Amino acid sequence: MNIASICQRDIVTIDADASLREAASAMRERHVGALVVTDVAAPSRVAGVVTDRDLAIEVLARELDASTIRIGQLVRRSPVSVPGDGSLREAVAAMEQAGVRRLLVTGDDGRVIGFLSADDLVEAMAAEVVGLARALRSGIVRENAERPPTAAGADDEVFLPLGMLGMH
Repeated sequence: MNIASICQRDIVTIDADASLREAASAMRERHVGALVVTDVAAPSRVAGVVTDRDLAIEVLARELDASTIRIGQLVRRSPVSVPGDGSLREAVAAMEQAGVRRLLVTGDDGRVIGFLSADDLVEAMAAEVVGLARALRSGIVRENAERPPTAAGADDEVFLPLGMLGMH
């Protein structure tokens, strides 16, 4: 499984000169927790990523005047990205190294093709674990079907030795 197969393809962008109100409205209307901020001079160039957490912690919690701040001012560093053909392990390592919860996903040509959140990774990993659990269960079912019945029947009662406490 590669990153391109699990990333969100609906990328919501916003111009770096947009207001915080415009950013919050875009997040609400599109049901996303992050926006890709584009460069004013070159709209196809990504300036960074802004999250709902950035709005709350960097503006509201510091009691800044939101009307004077442009969304591009909240972009603090280069966006972190992973190639679409990268693995889940590579995405986790990138998040850990950069200390972020979301990554941009790029295609072979370097263009942004999607957005990957920690939630997306957890969901994909959980699906892998469920698949493994099913494989283990089906192996037990197969073994039971292939083996002849044992001398002791399944209905035989089993007791703990006298004086041995059971688990509580």
